[in-house]
Amino acid sequence: MEFIADIFVFIVSILLIVIVMLQGSKDDINDAFNGSKSELFKNQKTRGVELFMQRATAGIAIVYVALVITSLCIHF
Repeated sequence: MEFIADIFVFIVSILLIVIVMLQGSKDDINDAFNGSKSELFKNQKTRGVELFMQRATAGIAIVYVALVITSLCIHF
């Protein structure tokens, strides 16, 4: 049983890493060098794929924390 819990933690952690890496950055690399950060679209709501990715990241992070706590409880 302990081994299965560890496998689930590993799979969810890889999935969490992948989904975070797939998300696009809201900052442009040019803004870091020229210092002109545009505040025009700062308060724009996320929609579509970006909204799905944010919710999926939050959901997978919650599942990950629950699995780690469960795995620790099983080991002790």
